[in-house]
Formats: sequence, C-alpha cells, structure tokens
Amino acid sequence: MKCVGKVVKYGDNVDTDVIIPARYLNTSDPKELASHCMEDIDKSFHSKISGGDIMVGGENFGCGSSREHAPIAIKASGISLVIAKSFARIFYRNAINIGLAIVECPEAAEAIEEGHTVEADLDSGLIMDLTTRETFTAEPFPEFIQNIITAGGLVNAAKSGIIA
Repeated sequence: MKCVGKVVKYGDNVDTDVIIPARYLNTSDPKELASHCMEDIDKSFHSKISGGDIMVGGENFGCGSSREHAPIAIKASGISLVIAKSFARIFYRNAINIGLAIVECPEAAEAIEEGHTVEADLDSGLIMDLTTRETFTAEPFPEFIQNIITAGGLVNAAKSGIIA
C-alpha cells in the first residue's frame, strides 16, 4: 500500500481531546467527526488538507482517552497516513481497528516539515520526503495488520474473510 500526500504537522502529546474535542462525542458519524477534527489546535486544518494527505506528529501522538472517535475523525477527514515519533498504545490499536494507516518513524517525524510532499510505501516501510528527497525506513506492519488496514478496519477484514 502506498500513500502520497501533502503534510500537515503537529508536535508532541497531541491528545484525543485535541484531535476530536469531547463536546462532539455525542455522534459517531464519521463525516460529522471529521468536520471538527483538530479544530481546537488548528482552525485552518480543513483548508490545508485534501484527500490522501499525511499527518505528521511528535512523541505520544493520540494520548489521552481511549475513544475510537479520534482516529475515525482523522481518517474521515481524508488523511491517508499518520507518521509520528511514537503513538499512545490505545490510539495505535484503535487506528488499526478502524483502518487508519499509521507508522512510527522518529527520524521521519523530526525531519519532515509541514507542506512537504511525502510518499510512503507501507509494505516496505520506505518513507520519502519528495520535497527534500530524504528517505527514511520504518518497520512495516506484519501482513495481517496490513490486510486489516487495506480492508478499511478490523470489522471489514473479518466480514470479508481476510482474518478469522
């Protein structure tokens, strides 16, 4: 699976309450969640992104509560991949469960800047900043996790028989 997109970048400890503020948790509609994604940290988020773009974060991305709403909001907003120095464990698992591609690569997260164009090959773990031509290597997911992400999440993978 390959992702290519323009980068929107955030710092360390971006918590789930910033990704999707708690005042919007009365819905589980992905489009509604997406419309409020990142609004408390970046009012211009939606004007900066288009379908397929890539989010880059620092340490402990997705910390805070265990709600699935946060990765759903990111994915539904059109972000195809999140690259971070590290992820909070529950966010990491929730992202996989809903089919949001994520990659831990501290070197890439440090070097890649907002507005750069990035290409990531999730099968090999190769990340290339097309703006600077720098390349980075992340540990690719095992095939079964790649299959979950490709299927659009754990439920879809189970329904299609990709996993048992």
